[in-house]
Amino acid sequence: MNYIDLIKSSGCALLCASLLSACGSGGDTPPNPIDPPQQQEREGQSVARMWNEVLLHAIRNDFARPTVHARNLFHVSSAMFDAWSAFNTQSSTYLFGKTVGDFSCPANTVDISDQPLAYQEQAISYAAYRLIAHRFRLSPGDESIMAMADNLMESLNYNLADTSMDYSQGSASALGNYIADCYIRFGLQDGANEQNDYANTVYQPVNPPLALGEGLAGNPDIVDLNRWQPLVIDGFIDQAGNPLADAPEFLSPEWGQVEPFALSDNDKTVFNRHGFAYQVYHDPGMPPQIESPQSDQYKWAFALVAIWSSHLDQTDDVTWDISPNSLGNIASLPDEFSGHPAFYNLLEGGDASTGYELNPVTNAPYEEQRVPRGDYTRVLAEFWADGPDSETPPGHWFVILNTVNDHPLLEKRWRGEGETLGNLEWDVKTYFALGGTMHDAAITAWGIKGRYDYIRPVSAIRAMADLGQSSHPSLPSYHPNGIPLIDNYIELVTANDPLAGESEQHVGKIKLFAWQGPSHIGNPATDQAGVGWILAENWWPYQRPSFVTPPFAGYVSGHSTYSRAAAELLTRITGSEYFPGGMSEFEIKANRFLKFEQGPSVDMTLQWATYKDAADQCSLSRIWGGIHPPTDDIPGRLIGEQIGKDSFDFVERILMP
Repeated sequence: MNYIDLIKSSGCALLCASLLSACGSGGDTPPNPIDPPQQQEREGQSVARMWNEVLLHAIRNDFARPTVHARNLFHVSSAMFDAWSAFNTQSSTYLFGKTVGDFSCPANTVDISDQPLAYQEQAISYAAYRLIAHRFRLSPGDESIMAMADNLMESLNYNLADTSMDYSQGSASALGNYIADCYIRFGLQDGANEQNDYANTVYQPVNPPLALGEGLAGNPDIVDLNRWQPLVIDGFIDQAGNPLADAPEFLSPEWGQVEPFALSDNDKTVFNRHGFAYQVYHDPGMPPQIESPQSDQYKWAFALVAIWSSHLDQTDDVTWDISPNSLGNIASLPDEFSGHPAFYNLLEGGDASTGYELNPVTNAPYEEQRVPRGDYTRVLAEFWADGPDSETPPGHWFVILNTVNDHPLLEKRWRGEGETLGNLEWDVKTYFALGGTMHDAAITAWGIKGRYDYIRPVSAIRAMADLGQSSHPSLPSYHPNGIPLIDNYIELVTANDPLAGESEQHVGKIKLFAWQGPSHIGNPATDQAGVGWILAENWWPYQRPSFVTPPFAGYVSGHSTYSRAAAELLTRITGSEYFPGGMSEFEIKANRFLKFEQGPSVDMTLQWATYKDAADQCSLSRIWGGIHPPTDDIPGRLIGEQIGKDSFDFVERILMP
């Protein structure tokens, strides 16, 4: 019997005996004693932090599924929060003793000790352990995941064989097991289709796959230039480093159906397509279409992606100050597609950043840091790409939160006000809040992706270039749906052009001044593709040849939505828009960071004054990486900001019942 069959036949019970051979038979196992009660917080990391690290390790060793892992981060964080709150009279719970959607988790009275810390730690540990064991059993790295989880339980002196869910006699371990079982059963009916490994139920792409690889040019078979197109790549490897035999399907186009956290029906619109009702929260409206009044905006946005590809060369003699002295501090975002050209610098790259005069904590200017633009843009594309060995975008923000929590200048006061919270209470509350926020960001972004099914740059740029140029009817290769010509970046191949071909077969085609692609890289540790003139039919995002583009629609950007939502939430939780100390940093070593090709050529330090600055940088990275046009980016940021605000308000209603 496989895992899915086991779920279906078990009546959704804890499944412990089948998931872990060491678990034992269940209810007759004596509970773990707590004697004497722990009265002070342990030194170093809290138990919640320890389990968060196990969860992040599990995500890094699973398939690359940002929607699924946003849900995992939320459910595990929420289970830990419920386990903590059950022993705290000043906090409500989320699922334990509550009804969420159509699911109820009944609760009996829990005796609360006047020294609850040890009970909270034990309940948290069993809840997290059981839920992680359940969710990651099918992971390609399941042995490594469970070894880490088992080791943590053993180091905490907890009995893996204690599977009882009878907490009537005050067993904290049984309470943790019961809470985990509630979340397991909740997850099997929340709309995610977990029991069928999150498979799509109705979605089908309208475009045939685009085959990419050596000798495969253009996009000859595309049907609709406004819709998503699957990719066929020989030796496809997902973003978590797992090889897949077939072209991956659209990941989670029906994720808008999943039970949300703080999203409300007031945020929701329902769209019917082919008999399926797509639920869309915070609907941004239709993106620009190739044959519509917004056709020029469509062409401008994808042309910008091609032009920004030319910024990926460290030898172009362009240097930028990448410190908060020059970057960050964006005053506002355009709320219409027509405002995008004024926000982005089409030819030089970058956005409407103004930088900061002073660090508000030190009252000193931020120190200038000039580096080659081509190094900076490539580092950004890889740093925020969340590729192999990554915890996916929602997990990346948990890593950022943990970095913030470890900062010696952080004052762990909710909203930056009131009493200082202990490490366990702070971690439990912030993980719960961030987990719910990332979950809502996934539901919102992927609900929009499924509804609008929008095309990615690799498909659009190649397809438009196959049609020709749309700028001058009097010039060769004119087509109203072609790509616009821009001197020095997007031009026509002429008879004397080195790209014309031996028999001039490429004359009249479109050429791009762009990153030359992975075919120019033999050894990524020593080679660089560089930037030069290439046939547009061969354009490639700044990605590995075994990946190219995430397997789901572009509009809206998940990275932009996740990041802006997290930034808004962290701003409100900490009571400051600034990172502790007025700046956060990540060091990059020359020729030791990039994985797609050699580089960067110099040491540098990524720096962000505020949480929003980090989120905005993440958004730009996806354009330089060739993954998103501005069309996908700005709506994601605007929606993410609203999600962060609503999520924080919802959390506060739970924390202060």
